[in-house]
Amino acid sequence: MSTVLQRVAFEQARHMTALSKFQLKLWGARGGLPVSGRQFQKFGGNTICIEMRCGEHVIMFDAGSGALAAGQALAADGCKELTLYFTHTHYDHVCGLPFFKPMYCGQSQLKMWSGHMGPAMTTRQMLSEFMRKPFFPIGPDYCSARIDARDFSAGDVLTPYPGVTIRTGMLNHPGNAVGYRVEFGGRSIAIITDTEHEPGTLDPAVLRLIDKVDLFLYDATFLDEEMATFKGFGHSSWQQAVRLAQTAGAKQVGFIHHSFNRTDAALSKIERAAKRQFPGAFCGRDLQVIDI
Repeated sequence: MSTVLQRVAFEQARHMTALSKFQLKLWGARGGLPVSGRQFQKFGGNTICIEMRCGEHVIMFDAGSGALAAGQALAADGCKELTLYFTHTHYDHVCGLPFFKPMYCGQSQLKMWSGHMGPAMTTRQMLSEFMRKPFFPIGPDYCSARIDARDFSAGDVLTPYPGVTIRTGMLNHPGNAVGYRVEFGGRSIAIITDTEHEPGTLDPAVLRLIDKVDLFLYDATFLDEEMATFKGFGHSSWQQAVRLAQTAGAKQVGFIHHSFNRTDAALSKIERAAKRQFPGAFCGRDLQVIDI
């Protein structure tokens, strides 16, 4: 085969690989508050922000403090179109939104979706209420990107791009939160964060979203033994994540929404204990990339 034909074949193969890519990147895996310092170097300290690549399409979930670095990377990569889904809009999941660089690029098209607020407030209203004085110096009208704010109801099935299906379900959290299952190319990833389980039970809504999933990320803020102390806070445990993974036949489960008090040493201990029960378990960390 000539050098030219070899180059053409290589480029075609690379293009096909890019079109089939199903990849997740954690820009933030912490909950509650961002943290920094020597005790938080391994797993990172940014709050929830997740990037997903479905072929050529970019989908984001939440815009915690990790959105700062995520936005800078997307802008540098020339990303001009993306969709952002909110699990909910507590501060730790939106605090990075006003600093998300694609919002200030006139060539960018940004769709934002939420489904947890029902008739009380739209995604557009939330954005305007969040980015306003005296809490922030400018409003969303200052942003030069084309921002399309949309709403759905938990339980809806969404199709943001051809070949991409997103299933949704309501979680157990004060003010509500939405879990997502993304299906692409015969593979699946679920994001289940900010949900509180009832001890001794497995949430049917969560089980539906994670059924035989290739990977799901799960709220592991607390330990089982801490749940009674923090009843009503709206969070779960790594032990519950393992129980769910085993029951649902999931291949991998990643723990996220780590407590801001949970040090690298503590998370490493959790990870070792979890792997003994479920080899596909791990603690998520900032800048971690997972290909499915």
